[in-house]
Amino acid sequence: MQDPAEHVWQAGGIATMARGGAPYGQIEDGALAVRDGHIVWAGARLEMPPALLGPRTAIHDCGRDWITPTLIDCHTHIVFGGNRAAEFEARLQGDSYEAAARRGGGILSTVRATRAASEAELVASAGPRLVRLMADGVGVVEIKSGYGLTLEAELKMLRAARALGRAHGIEVRTSFLGAHAVPPEFAGRAEAYVDHIIGDMLPAVAAEGLADAVDAFAENIAFSNAQIRRIFTAARTHGFALKLHADQLTDGAGAELAAEFGALSADHLEYTSDLGARAMAASGTVAVLLPGAYATVGAVRPPPVAAFRTHGVGMAVATDCNPGSSPLCSLLMAVNLACVLFRLTPEEALAGVTREAARALGIADRLGTLEVGKEARFAVWPIGHPRELAYWMGGVGPRKVFLP
Repeated sequence: MQDPAEHVWQAGGIATMARGGAPYGQIEDGALAVRDGHIVWAGARLEMPPALLGPRTAIHDCGRDWITPTLIDCHTHIVFGGNRAAEFEARLQGDSYEAAARRGGGILSTVRATRAASEAELVASAGPRLVRLMADGVGVVEIKSGYGLTLEAELKMLRAARALGRAHGIEVRTSFLGAHAVPPEFAGRAEAYVDHIIGDMLPAVAAEGLADAVDAFAENIAFSNAQIRRIFTAARTHGFALKLHADQLTDGAGAELAAEFGALSADHLEYTSDLGARAMAASGTVAVLLPGAYATVGAVRPPPVAAFRTHGVGMAVATDCNPGSSPLCSLLMAVNLACVLFRLTPEEALAGVTREAARALGIADRLGTLEVGKEARFAVWPIGHPRELAYWMGGVGPRKVFLP
C-alpha cells in the first residue's frame, strides 16, 4: 500500500514546467502531494490516489491560485563592492562599455572596491539584492566571483556567497570566475595570469570546496579562446563543471568553445553564429539569455533565438545582476524583458527560469519542474494563468514560497 502524503496542496492550476504535454505542463484543478520534502504526486485533484490522503495528511487549499516551481536565477554577480552608477550615467551620454573597460573602469573599478571590502561587508551589501530576488519567488541563485582577481579576494567572494545562502535559507550555487578580467598586477601579462589561475587559484578553490563550477569571459577585452581552453582543461582535472561568458560583443566562437568542453551553459550569446548554435545543441549546452545586460549596455543585436529554437538549444533566462552591465535585481523583470526584447514566448521565458535554468546549473535531476521524485520547492501565485508572470512588469509576486 502506498504511504500517505504528509502534505497536499490544492490549487486552481499547477504549472509543472515539465517537457511535453500541455503548455507550461499545466494541470487545471491540480494537487501536489509531498512526503519527506519530495513530490509523490502532481496531477489533477480528482485523480489523486486515495491512499495518499491519510488521517494525518495536511490539506492546504490555495483557492484559484497557481503553483509553479520556485524560480532559479542561474547567472548573477550579486557579491561586489561599490557600484558603477557614474559609468551608467556616462554610457547614457555616449560612452561605451568597451571604452570604459580600456580606461581602467568597468570590471576593474569594481575589483578595486571589492578588494577593499571585508567578507562581512560583502555579505551585508549583497543581502538586500538577494532578498529582492527571493521576493520574486527565486529559490536557487547562482553567484559568481570575478571581482577580486587575487587568490585571497576570490576566496573571500566565494565564502561571502556561501554565507549569504546560509543567512537567508536559500540554495546558492557558486562559480569561480577568476578569468573575468586581467588584473592590474598582470597588465600586459595575460598568459602569466592564466598560469596563476591554473597553478594557484584553481587548486585552492577546489581544496576549500567553494565552487560548483568554473566560468570565464571569452572576449577581445577579456581572454582568448586559447587561454580559456587552458583554464577549462585544468578545471576539469579538479572536477569542476564549466560555464562560459560567450559571444557578447563579438562572434569569437565562444559558443563552439563551450560546446567543445561540454559546458553546462554559454551565456550572453548576442553574436553567436548558426554554427555555434548547432554545436551547443549537439553538446546539450544551455543558452543563458541576459536581457538586463542587453538593455543596459544599449546592445542592438539580440541573441539568435530562432537558431536556438531550430536546433533545439535550451534557453535559460537570468538577471546577470551586477554593478556594471546589468543592475537588475528582479528575475520576473528579466522574464518580461526576454519576451519583449528577444521575442521569447511567455512559456519559453518561464521555462527559462525554471526547467532550463536548472539544466544550466546541473541540478535538473532534482529541481526545475514539479514532477514525482523531485524536491518540493514551489511558489504559489495569485494569477489566473502562468503567462501572467511574463506579462506583468512588477505587478505580481508570490503569495508563498515553499523551500525544504
